Amino acid sequence: MKKRRGLAIFGWILIVSLAIGGLLISEMPLKSAVADSQEYQDLRLFTEALTIIKTSYVEEVNTQDLIYGALKGMLRTLDPHSGFMPPEEYKEMQIDTRGEFGGLGIQIGIKKGMLTVIAPIEDTPAWKAGIKAGDKIVKVDGESTREMTLFEAVKKMRGPRGTAVTITIVREGWKEPKDFTITRDVIKIKSVKYRVVDDGIGYVKINQFQERTASDLSNALKKLTDKKIDSLVLDLRNNPGGLLKSAVDVTEQFLTPEKLVVYIKGRSVKKTEYLTKGDLPYYDTLPMIVLVNHGSASASEIVAGALKDWKRAVLLGVKTFGKGSVQSVIPLSGGSGLRLTTAKYYTPKGISIQNEGIEPDIVVKVKPQDGEAYPVIREKDLEHHLKNEQKPEEKEKEKKEKEKETEVAPLQVDEKNDVQLQMAIDLLKGWRIFEKKSPDSEKNVADNL
Repeated sequence: MKKRRGLAIFGWILIVSLAIGGLLISEMPLKSAVADSQEYQDLRLFTEALTIIKTSYVEEVNTQDLIYGALKGMLRTLDPHSGFMPPEEYKEMQIDTRGEFGGLGIQIGIKKGMLTVIAPIEDTPAWKAGIKAGDKIVKVDGESTREMTLFEAVKKMRGPRGTAVTITIVREGWKEPKDFTITRDVIKIKSVKYRVVDDGIGYVKINQFQERTASDLSNALKKLTDKKIDSLVLDLRNNPGGLLKSAVDVTEQFLTPEKLVVYIKGRSVKKTEYLTKGDLPYYDTLPMIVLVNHGSASASEIVAGALKDWKRAVLLGVKTFGKGSVQSVIPLSGGSGLRLTTAKYYTPKGISIQNEGIEPDIVVKVKPQDGEAYPVIREKDLEHHLKNEQKPEEKEKEKKEKEKETEVAPLQVDEKNDVQLQMAIDLLKGWRIFEKKSPDSEKNVADNL
């Protein structure tokens, strides 16, 4: 049962990651499509099959459903990050990258087959109405959620500001379900959270890379420095990625201007470089540790890779996910869109992390508590993953040997058991003591006597 629960939660994480994750560059305009003679032959085959299905299938079929299904299947033959998005899914993807939508303000997932509140977001309508983490949502506007997918549930609960939705909640300790009628508001997802975790040590957690993430980080760093922090922990664990520009703008707040953050290459040999500009205040001398794990993917790996290559920060945790590709979003007619892998990216040292991930400088693993764990999946485990041209695929025998060692991760980690964060704090404290004892520090003290 525990294993199944783990898989269920992982499934939720994966769904969210596919919706908001990846590494997206700005929308690419639709180009006119031109087919050669062989492609026309293949298209004729498709048209023939479509016509036969429409005229001869045992029940009446919807042409648009057939075409959407065919497009989804077509993209599924490519890498795991390319996909066709029908209009509603395309709209959801745009909402996720903006980090702002009309809704109730709850994070939801599927646990043990039930729609469950992961957490209410502070100061939102759901939070004010008293919705709690762990609540089971059994109905939305009177409709049972038993057969509802996560996407369908999100669609029903989101809506224009000022409109109302009724959710029926089952909570542990209650004798019967209770209805909550909540008025929707504009929900702004905070992708950056920060605080002072110890005397003089700042902590910043980035959950995903959205349009406002860089400016939110800039505000967070200013407020932390106002509190006189002298070192920083940047937490990129379980961050599935987001916008490429956001990753570059985040990185430039820790490097001096004109430093290479990342470069990308498509099918042509021409490469596009992304350098720091110095548009935002930067903190290039603040001692810093970056936390990473198997869930740090894509844009997170760009930030971690650049800071590691420039020796700007110490990376601590476990090896990252290993997604080294870039997706373009291409709008199509009728409101649908393509998420298409158009390039690979490389760290400042020219390293592709595709299927490899980034090894931290200091490896610290978190052990599952009470045996509650889920199996770790990385890019190399996904079907149709792209190859890394810098490193050959493992030999089949070696691959099978490694598969015997199943890596697992804890379902949840509370702060007192977060050994990675505790190790980072201890290292920064040690760093502080070491600096005070360095010859330069002694000279400064002597000068001040």
